Amino acid sequence: MQTTRSKVAIVGPGNVGSAFAFALMISGLAREIVLIGRDINKAEGECMDLNHGASFVQPVRIYAAGYEGCKDADIVVITAGARQQPGESRIDLTQRNAAIFKQIIPNIAEQEGDAILLVVSNPMDVLTYLTINLSGFPSQRVIGSGTVLDSSRFRFLISQHCRVDPRNVHAYIIGEHGDTELPVWSHANIGGMLFPRYCPQCKMQCDYKTELGALFEEVKNAGYKIIETKGATYYAVALALVRIVAAILRDENSVLPVSTLIHDYYGINDVCLGVPAIVNRRGVEGILRLDLSPTEQEQLRRSAQALKEIISDIRI
Repeated sequence: MQTTRSKVAIVGPGNVGSAFAFALMISGLAREIVLIGRDINKAEGECMDLNHGASFVQPVRIYAAGYEGCKDADIVVITAGARQQPGESRIDLTQRNAAIFKQIIPNIAEQEGDAILLVVSNPMDVLTYLTINLSGFPSQRVIGSGTVLDSSRFRFLISQHCRVDPRNVHAYIIGEHGDTELPVWSHANIGGMLFPRYCPQCKMQCDYKTELGALFEEVKNAGYKIIETKGATYYAVALALVRIVAAILRDENSVLPVSTLIHDYYGINDVCLGVPAIVNRRGVEGILRLDLSPTEQEQLRRSAQALKEIISDIRI
């Protein structure tokens, strides 16, 4: 059931934050949406624009505020940070956005309440780990958007190639939300049929190992491609955030590949990365230990090690 308060605070009403506010407004999940930004005029302008559509959606209060707006929020979604530039990897953003988070997170943590913190800014896994340490919140209440968007991109491209509804494609991208992410081919399926069984019956008659592997490369580079063409990504990530927020506010116990603090997962410890987790009103209730192939296990360990090396370089 949806909570009665259903207040969501969005820190950073830029492209992603404002697109998410719009998608959240349409969803009807929240009765109160507060935009918190360094540029109060922009935040107020976004609120004005959104409020002018109030007659078309379920009742919702939308307003701008300072960090006091986080008080009594069910979820604080953090989209603030420097924008990724064309040709710039997510990792190149680390020092700039880590410095921003060192200012933002203590201000959020000062507010009373038991909010879930949902980190979206890049490099998201690193900043999720940093947020846990800066906020002092229990790790289950600090979630990164993980590979929810990456997995959606993956399912869409597979659905286009195989000519099936993307809702019937079940496939995860796990690990870092970035260059070292990996596809879980060992569990990928369409309608419950693993690809080694599905593909021989498919009319496409393709070499799925080669062609579907190329699709993953397209997934991994999708963000860069969109940034090159239009400057930023925000529509699909906004919908991914609505999905995560719905799982929290409705106490759904949904399985989503969010970024969470990992302990003893194929030898991986003390790092945040995307793995399928049970998400509900308390945050991350538990983590699913996938039966990964030996190759996938090694790829996941490499992804975790890459993130750990970046975390160790952050200037505290």
